[in-house]
Amino acid sequence: MSPRHNRPRGGENPAERPDADSGRGPVPQRFGLERTEEYQGEEWNVRHVAGASAMGKRYRCPGCDQEIPSGTPHLVAWPEYGGVDDRRHWHKACWNAKDRRTSRVQRSRNAPKY
Repeated sequence: MSPRHNRPRGGENPAERPDADSGRGPVPQRFGLERTEEYQGEEWNVRHVAGASAMGKRYRCPGCDQEIPSGTPHLVAWPEYGGVDDRRHWHKACWNAKDRRTSRVQRSRNAPKY
């Protein structure tokens, strides 16, 4: 029996092939898939965060104003020309429903403000 071959048979590096970047969907980045979407009249970068890489931190979703527990998969979105301080962590369902929600979420009087 011959050994398995898990490499492409062309001999060249797959990243150097002419059809390597033919625009077939999101480009994998170091920290997950990143794409650009339009929201509130401007372009936003959206990146998926896996649950394993979100360990140890909790965030508050601006869509539902609920906490995103540590280790929960979610999305990070920021304006295309925004900085680090403009990043917001969203539940995936909240980001998908952002256009159908009201503009202001009301908190109860006893809710934490973080």
